[in-house]
Amino acid sequence: MTASASSPSTTDTIELAPSYTLSLALIGLAIPLLLVQVWVSLAIGLFGGFLLLQTVLLRLRFTPTDLDIYRGETLIRQFPYQDWQNWEIFWSPVPILFYFKEVKSIHFVPILFDPNTLRRCLEARCPKAQTSV
Repeated sequence: MTASASSPSTTDTIELAPSYTLSLALIGLAIPLLLVQVWVSLAIGLFGGFLLLQTVLLRLRFTPTDLDIYRGETLIRQFPYQDWQNWEIFWSPVPILFYFKEVKSIHFVPILFDPNTLRRCLEARCPKAQTSV
């Protein structure tokens, strides 16, 4: 069952919609760079193309117990919320990177999905610990 993006419930499974913003922005940036620096332009364009392919292929699903990553209909990785210590979405005006830390590892994921739904799901399922100063 998939919940609506406006009101994520901690008992529903929510699949994040893809966002092509980051990959298309990199490809768009690579085009004018061709006039200035061909090799840099090609590197940025290839990376943008790689991210575009990942945007098409990968899906993130928030389940009641963990964050699942799917390639098509195949589950390729699970991250149980109980192992999470912290998370952050970098650069709020234009989110480009999602970071989360588990007990044994850290992960950096480019924003290839709807950042607003991502934030709402994270706040509902993995609320940040309040620290007192």
